[in-house]
Order: sequence, then structure tokens, then C-alpha cells
Amino acid sequence: QVQLVESGGGLVQAGGSLRLSCAASGTIFRINNMGWYRQAPGKQRELVAVITNVGTTDYTDSMKGRFTISRDNAKNTVYLQMSSLKPEDTAVYLCNADIRSWAGGPERAFWGQGTQVTVSS
Repeated sequence: QVQLVESGGGLVQAGGSLRLSCAASGTIFRINNMGWYRQAPGKQRELVAVITNVGTTDYTDSMKGRFTISRDNAKNTVYLQMSSLKPEDTAVYLCNADIRSWAGGPERAFWGQGTQVTVSS
């Protein structure tokens, strides 16, 4: 079994910052890509940022320059540093990871349960 647990969400004023964390635990042989998505009420889930196991990153355009994704492979943890937050950034932020649980086994996508980020104006 694999679990992803997010933390760090909360209420922040516009212009403020938050740092999200997502730790993977369980039967893990290797983690490939890790990423953050978000889903606002009434909207589709959208990609925020993704990072490969060697540290290559990619961002959705609206987050570039404001959000930074990073990871600690020794801790199986991915982070999302968010700054210059706007009310439209309000959403549930979900962690995703592509994980192989044993050598030669299939790579599967796992999701966390999400952490709420609310930005007040």
C-alpha cells in the first residue's frame, strides 16, 4: 500500500505565501514524477506543477514565477512553495506521484486526499 499525505494548507491573505508538503509512504521502490494539482469549486482539476525524479520542473503558465515545486527524494516528499497568492488560487491542492512498488512492477499513479488553500482578498 502507498499513501500520499498533504499538509500546509490554510487561510492566507492575498499577497501572502504558503508552503505545501506531500509525503509518500508505504511500499515504494521508486518514485518517478511528482506533482501538484488543484481543484476549485465548480471547476475542473488543473495541473499546477510537476517535477521529475531528477529535478526537471514544469509549471502551468499562470503559476510560473509565483510557485516553486521541489522534492526531497530521501524523504519521498514533494513541496510547493506558493507566493504572491491571489484569491483565484483558492482551491483544494492535491498531490500526485507515479510510483513503482517493486523492481519490475508496474508504475501506478497515486493521489493524496488534498489540502485546502483559501486566499482572502
